Amino acid sequence: MKIFKILTIIFLATFIVSCGSNTGQKKNDFSIATNAKNNAFTLGEALNLTIKNPKNHEITSVNYTLNGTSISEKSILKNTKLGEQTIEANITFDGETQSISQKITVLNNTSPKVYTYKIINEYPHDITSYTQGLEFYNGELYESTGQHGESKLRKVNYKTGEVLKNIDLAHEYFGEGLTILNNKIYQLTWQSGTGFVYDVDTFEKTGSFKYNNSKEGWGICNDTKTLYKSDGTEKIWTINPETLTEESYIQAYHNHGKVVGLNELEWVNDKIYANRYQKNGVAIINPTNGAIEGVIDFSPLRKKVTQHQGLDVLNGIAYNPETKTLFITGKRWDKIFEVEIIKE
Repeated sequence: MKIFKILTIIFLATFIVSCGSNTGQKKNDFSIATNAKNNAFTLGEALNLTIKNPKNHEITSVNYTLNGTSISEKSILKNTKLGEQTIEANITFDGETQSISQKITVLNNTSPKVYTYKIINEYPHDITSYTQGLEFYNGELYESTGQHGESKLRKVNYKTGEVLKNIDLAHEYFGEGLTILNNKIYQLTWQSGTGFVYDVDTFEKTGSFKYNNSKEGWGICNDTKTLYKSDGTEKIWTINPETLTEESYIQAYHNHGKVVGLNELEWVNDKIYANRYQKNGVAIINPTNGAIEGVIDFSPLRKKVTQHQGLDVLNGIAYNPETKTLFITGKRWDKIFEVEIIKE
């Protein structure tokens, strides 16, 4: 009886593997070949596609798409997003249709410009604040801080450092970035998969939202219509402020590859300024295609604040449209620096 059971199990396992093999066999009928080594392209480069057909099926038509947009077998990668992208081919042959896909990587075609800065003013900042988000709204400065049991949402007088309004987050939440749109504050938390919505005047919590596809909450900004959210990777997600759902994403890439660790975000003159975690610098990102167009090294600022055991990296970018300057601080820094970016 035991031998019979063993033989039955072996037979069933063989049958399942065989069925699985037959089901997937057609997927190997074709593959997509490109004209680039390792399928890596630069923006503006020609993309040539061919179908490998080792079984010599009689192909009657092939339709290609790149991220859902129809393309021809010979295209120029002019207006596509950077990063890892997907080409799909719908192949009609022998009265059947088969869909296959191929990943390609699109790099920027220019290296980022390197910008410098000039310090305009220095202002006091709460040295205990583990700053995660910073933003001006109607002339007022708002701040989100992190760490379990220390996370806060604040409105502060940036000239004096006085805290004008404050609420504490529940102990289980690690506060992250914030942005303000249409009198609503959107505040992220780190690994809880949850963001909160508050009334900007009262700080009353009016709602919450889940991250869906992204795993974590890092930084957030807006362009007056759309929310942009980072998750610690190279991706910046677009969120509909009405439905609070992630709709798409861009990937931050320069001419050599991707840039990860995107943290605090700020919308400045139609670009996304992104703090890179642990790097004490800021990347200037094209919000349409993800191209890193510029970088600013703010690492000297850290040496200008009080050096203490709890001092941590730069994190906090706020653009003041009234002064047209940036305000920069960090985790447990005792200063906020007002700076002017020098673009030569």
